[in-house]
Amino acid sequence: MDISLMVEGQNGLTWDKWSNILAKSEAAGLAGVFRSDHFFIGEQQESLEPYLSFIMASLQTNRIRFGPLVTPVTFRPPANVGRMAAQIDQLSNGRFVLGLGGGWNEEEHKAYGINFPPVGERLNRLEEAIHVMIGLWGAGPASYNGRYYTLEEADCLPKPPEGRPTLLIGGGGEKRTLRLVAQYANEWNGISMPPEAYAHKVEVLAEHCEAVGRDPSTIKRSLMTFGILGPHMDGSADLLRGFLKKEASATPAELLDAGRERGMIVGSTDEVIDRLGALAELGLGEVMFQHLDFADDDFIEYLGSELVPRAAKL
Repeated sequence: MDISLMVEGQNGLTWDKWSNILAKSEAAGLAGVFRSDHFFIGEQQESLEPYLSFIMASLQTNRIRFGPLVTPVTFRPPANVGRMAAQIDQLSNGRFVLGLGGGWNEEEHKAYGINFPPVGERLNRLEEAIHVMIGLWGAGPASYNGRYYTLEEADCLPKPPEGRPTLLIGGGGEKRTLRLVAQYANEWNGISMPPEAYAHKVEVLAEHCEAVGRDPSTIKRSLMTFGILGPHMDGSADLLRGFLKKEASATPAELLDAGRERGMIVGSTDEVIDRLGALAELGLGEVMFQHLDFADDDFIEYLGSELVPRAAKL
């Protein structure tokens, strides 16, 4: 199993911090560094444009995968996203992962004047956007006539090096999202869930794959999680308290138990490895741990020194 980092870029990320995170993560042996794609969630803070930050990742790193977890289909026209993805993938020699989703945070859409349609339309747009991008990445000019998007003899050059970037779809919606994964994605990314819940999602994905005639083993599976682990459990109670919206009287032990119930990977290093092992048996190939404090290089080094070598044996 691979261990990677997830950076909530809307939470005060600066160019210096991003550069340091990239360098430390590659040196620590992490498999990848991924970023949220948000203007803000809650408080408005410094927030780097993800696709500009991926240019830095392309040039500053040599090995790790990187990309958005995930880009909402509402934020940018799919022709623009497909074009940027092709060029960043070329610049990084095929290390770019294009994570896509329907979007969810209505507050930031309203603040920035972006239309926020109902969830059904967002997923319809996501499917059309995928068709647009796949067309742009193919040989020669592409045309597409959909309900929401069109192309007319658009030839996206340069093309991505392997025909298309790795296409990741994030989310766990069983009726639509996992069907889109089965139809189009190279990778499915879920969000914090216990092994029992994850096993159920895997079964649903397999059913969708059978319906479209696809071998589910051809889809890589990854999971993004909020992690309070190892030496970082001490002093992390307030972070977990705020995330879980628990009252001030909740003890650290109660907060950790609540996190476990939510599917977060929390606890000692041995406990974390046990949880990763249970997920690996269900076919999970990579975990992206959220980076909660951009000034804390020790967390990245802990992932690299303690989790990476043990997770590699799972």
